[in-house]
Amino acid sequence: MTEPVPRFRVVPRQPGFPARGWIIAIAIAWLLSLAGAWALATWFAAPGLGDTRGQLRTAERTAAQQQRQLEELSQRMVTLSRSDQISRAANTELQSSLAERDEEIAALRADVAFYERLVGATAQRKGLNVHSIEFAPTEAGSWNYRAVLTQNLNRGAISQGQLRFSIEGVRAGKLATLDWGDLNQRDDAPGQDYSFRYFQELTGNVMLPKDFTPQHVRVSLRGGAGGTEQTFDWKLAGSGGAR
Repeated sequence: MTEPVPRFRVVPRQPGFPARGWIIAIAIAWLLSLAGAWALATWFAAPGLGDTRGQLRTAERTAAQQQRQLEELSQRMVTLSRSDQISRAANTELQSSLAERDEEIAALRADVAFYERLVGATAQRKGLNVHSIEFAPTEAGSWNYRAVLTQNLNRGAISQGQLRFSIEGVRAGKLATLDWGDLNQRDDAPGQDYSFRYFQELTGNVMLPKDFTPQHVRVSLRGGAGGTEQTFDWKLAGSGGAR
């Protein structure tokens, strides 16, 4: 009796790498080859690109630092400029103040010298006298005047009376004189009263026509003990002696 032939036969599988593993390995190798090719192409195209990028980052950091320094310097310049402006303004104000003080000191010295000449032991004796008269313009177009009257001949006496003056000059190309009434714009304007023992300062305000050029001032003092008349050259600040 013959043995039956089996319909199936078990064949053992040979050990080896699975098919899926081969596919993955091939894909990874392909990707690595692409990355290497890109890096190699980049290197050959721009061999110093990495160094250049590093230098660029360094330059950007340096530029940012210099920008901050520039802003700080600009702020310092603004501060120093303001400080310089303040210093200049303070210096100008100080110089102006010193100039004013010098003028005040000069005026006080002149006053002291004047008083010494008037009441000092060696002062020259003189009767009723106009020591000076000066004028200063105002913004309103008028003129302020300041007249100083003196006398030291009779130190116990009181000099009393009235002051008037006229101004001689040129108007419309011709010689002209403005009397006390013209200057005060009143024909019946009274004189200015004075009363003193040694000296007195009189001040007031007069009007001059715009087309009038003053040249001389004729001052008249009239009182119970007599009077005097003196002529001065016109001066804006101070005046010369009587003519």
